[in-house]
Amino acid sequence: MKNPLLEPVGLPVFCSIQAKHVDNAVQQTLENLRSRLAKVETSATPSFETAEEIECIQDAIHRVWGPITHLNSVISTPELRDAYNKCLPMISEFGTEIAQSEKLWSLFSQLELETDSSHITKRQLISHTLRAFKLAGVGLPNEIKKKFKELVKKLAQCQASFEQNLMDATDAFQCHQTDETALKGIPNTILLRAKELAEKEGRTGWLLTLDPPTYQAIMTHAENADLRALYYEAWVTRASDQGPQAGLWDNRELIEEITKLRHESAILLGFNNYAELSLATKMASSTKEVLEFLQELAKKSRPVAQTELNELKSFAGRDLNPWDISYFSEKLRQFRFGLSDNELRPYFPLPTVIAGLFAVVEKLFGIKVNAQSGVETWHPDVTYYEIFSANGSPIGGFFTDLFSRQNKRGGAWMDECLVKSELQELSQRPVAYLVCNFSPPSGSDPSLLTHSDVVTLFHEFGHTLHHLLTEVNYPSLSGINGVPWDAVELPSQFLENYAWAPEVLPLISGHYRTGKALPKKTIKTLNASRSFQAGLAMIRQLEFALFDFKLHAEYDPIQGSLTEKILETVRSEVAIMEVPTFNRFPNSFSHVFGGGYAAGYYSYKWAEVLAADAFSAFKDSGIFDEATAARFKSCILATGGSREAIDNFKNFRGRLPSLNPLLLQDGILKEKVVGL
Repeated sequence: MKNPLLEPVGLPVFCSIQAKHVDNAVQQTLENLRSRLAKVETSATPSFETAEEIECIQDAIHRVWGPITHLNSVISTPELRDAYNKCLPMISEFGTEIAQSEKLWSLFSQLELETDSSHITKRQLISHTLRAFKLAGVGLPNEIKKKFKELVKKLAQCQASFEQNLMDATDAFQCHQTDETALKGIPNTILLRAKELAEKEGRTGWLLTLDPPTYQAIMTHAENADLRALYYEAWVTRASDQGPQAGLWDNRELIEEITKLRHESAILLGFNNYAELSLATKMASSTKEVLEFLQELAKKSRPVAQTELNELKSFAGRDLNPWDISYFSEKLRQFRFGLSDNELRPYFPLPTVIAGLFAVVEKLFGIKVNAQSGVETWHPDVTYYEIFSANGSPIGGFFTDLFSRQNKRGGAWMDECLVKSELQELSQRPVAYLVCNFSPPSGSDPSLLTHSDVVTLFHEFGHTLHHLLTEVNYPSLSGINGVPWDAVELPSQFLENYAWAPEVLPLISGHYRTGKALPKKTIKTLNASRSFQAGLAMIRQLEFALFDFKLHAEYDPIQGSLTEKILETVRSEVAIMEVPTFNRFPNSFSHVFGGGYAAGYYSYKWAEVLAADAFSAFKDSGIFDEATAARFKSCILATGGSREAIDNFKNFRGRLPSLNPLLLQDGILKEKVVGL
């Protein structure tokens, strides 16, 4: 029987991929690639064809492993998870084999000497490859190199287990309600879905889950404080020793093991800690620079956040628990601006938002987006689109998987399906996955988004454009590849601004029953509310970023990660509200312990500075100004990792980035401040 994971070209055949195909496909692929790698390593003299062959080998790994990783995130099953966990060490081991090859290191070192400085992209590819060799321990003694390889393999397994524990803990929670009065205030879209879930299980009433849309709706709108408290505890104790599923999927030991493995790998490579290792591939030049950046933002925003909290307490007329904050914030926002999520949601049916989003990017970047039928997907909710240039030439495509469901990872993300390549042996257009967790349609009603959901969709589509509009033909530098982690959020956070723009809101809104766009008065009020509690939001993100960075910068091999102590210290410096002793936030911090943001969560704020500054250029010239948009496309979106990120920004903006636009946008400061 033909293995669908071994199709050499075209889109993955998702409908045909089964867990039983995984092991065979991975083993067969690695066997073939090891033979190809051996031929490259025996090359007598280096040429750029050597670099291209390594690019093809890396892409061939992604061709097989990418769909497996993706499916494990969006339709995880016990069988698929087992197959994924079995093969993950093999993939990790092969990646380290390439990066620890002394023969390849020697070939690329010679190639660097022989490649003319005028070949900027080629030299960048060689430079990044040599850096990857160094960060994989290529020059280490064989015993140390072997130890490093084992650390990398074990770390990948631990991170995968962290994610799987979190998914299991989230999916396992249910809250069955039969008293309708206990659900007062919760949006109808959430209640309709909860009723449908109860009916499917043959139960009366409503069956509420812990998926992100339900959690957010209850915390923001449920009048029942006991229900909010129940959901808060369930959320902040996921995969921990506390809460309704205490000890069932406890991630605490994995956190300890992950931080230990990261620190050990950094020490083997000659760094003082993992934070230093993390910064080796980022814009920020030192741990000192990152900490000063975060502390400066905290200094500016903490007084504003304290004022906002005092206003909220005064409005509520009492002290507030953590599960009260979102609820009373929404009430205060309604009181101050006459806006509520429930009133806005009918104006943002998903089909209208998507059509408006496409209209925006078509106008900005001269592209066309069309849905394509007949493409195999992994779930009935998935849609495939292709994008074309102004003259009708195909550029690439993307899948959208936008609704929350069981056995799907929470959050929102963009990932690569196929990476743009134009090499002698590899030619393919880029294809992306765009994944969110919105409330699905209910009955005859479409999925209705909050404005926050709309911003999330724009954010992820910014990443998607970065992947699709690249003009770099080498996979390791194409799209988001090769872009420093603290710059990769620039396009996504930049595009968020269009979800707020008065010129755009009529395009992306239309009442799902009447079709009427959001009224002008409401648009004006919505924009006035943009900086509402921006200080509190800033402090929250800075707490996460400082905790992550200090955890990895201050790791002590004798005392361990000191997770609780570091988090307590950070909160004493930054936070303005105490949390309950049962709070186990780190146990669900998947960005850091399951994803790629270790010692890099600060990147969101770093890139937000870049994005706000970039958008200020559009505010000066007009948000659809053709020349500015063309410059942004060529300097930021098209270049991928082929140029240094700071050079790309300077080429677009004409200067270094400044903190000023972000702090002004958030209403935290009025006067100008120093540059980044």
